[in-house]
Amino acid sequence: MPVEPTAGWPGLRGLRVLDLSRLLPGGFATLMMADLGADVIKVESPNGGDYGRIVDPDTFAALNRNKRSVVLDLREKAGRETLLRLVERSDAVVESHRPGVLESMELGYRQLRAVNRRVVLCSITGYGQTGPYATRPGHDLNFLALSGFFAVPHRADGIVDRVGVRVADMAGAMYAALATTVAVSSARTTGEGQHVDVSLHEAAAAWSGALAPPLQEGRPRADSPLVTGDNDIFVLADGRRISFATFEDKFWLTFRQALAAEFPVLADACYDRRADRTRAKREVRELLEDVFAQRDLAWWSAALSGLDLPWAPVYETTAEVLEDEHVAVRGLVGSLPGSATEHPRQQVRFPVVFGSGLDSLRGAAPGHGEHTAEVLAELDQ
Repeated sequence: MPVEPTAGWPGLRGLRVLDLSRLLPGGFATLMMADLGADVIKVESPNGGDYGRIVDPDTFAALNRNKRSVVLDLREKAGRETLLRLVERSDAVVESHRPGVLESMELGYRQLRAVNRRVVLCSITGYGQTGPYATRPGHDLNFLALSGFFAVPHRADGIVDRVGVRVADMAGAMYAALATTVAVSSARTTGEGQHVDVSLHEAAAAWSGALAPPLQEGRPRADSPLVTGDNDIFVLADGRRISFATFEDKFWLTFRQALAAEFPVLADACYDRRADRTRAKREVRELLEDVFAQRDLAWWSAALSGLDLPWAPVYETTAEVLEDEHVAVRGLVGSLPGSATEHPRQQVRFPVVFGSGLDSLRGAAPGHGEHTAEVLAELDQ
């Protein structure tokens, strides 16, 4: 049986989820549930299983801790029958096939509901179960492109560049985990499950939407009040970068007055009001670019650390993140136990601290089919 996350409070213990997904969105959604105590059974195909195992073993290990792995061949009748037996004893099924794929295998919501009226089917797709784009292939970058993500202004000049984090995938996964647990809670009250339709495109649009609509008014991107010259990344004398965000007047005043003797250009009070800094965003950015470029990171760290200002060095390597004193004190990164086939790995814990405790780094990602015999034996109990 899965290792209990804590003896102090129930969390999601008693919630059983069958994970039919592969790669990032479904894996991250069920990871959150597994971290919180759900019994997540990862259902994998016989021919190697989730190809994340091969493509990126480290990411696979991070996405699949605290889960159990069962091998079933869903192309075969016997495999489908066994899956339906598991559905009878499960609260939810999470899948990431294109619309219609499960139905073609006779494993759609109608078939699942026939064996368990309370089951929740969470389908994570690029564009949802309906609409003209429903059957399109896609990846994170495509979903972001259509979501408004690149329409959110970020600085006066230049276009929004791609970020490394798979924003649509992660946003969709979070909505999937939340929606699934809410739907299961409802099913336990009403006795009726439901089909939850999660679109990664729509998840990204939800994250972007609150910031993008002002552009509909026809204002140039640079005129958006979201774009300022004193809330950005700046390059220092040694090539390192710093994040600086004096959005409020009090922070700008503190910065300017504390460093005006060192940088005479800061003696001018003409940008002390937010409205004035926003109106002159290009000039303010150029001023700060010149100021920050005159000293290296060590100097700026010493100068700014004594001031109550929103700033931080830009970490560009994992080593820097791991060495940060705040990360260490908070215990954000810990060692996951090794397994029969995997060495111990450092991973980021579940990023919420519960007063009753939570051990999210308790079980390594399972080997392919590691728990098949164990899980199938439970069907006969």
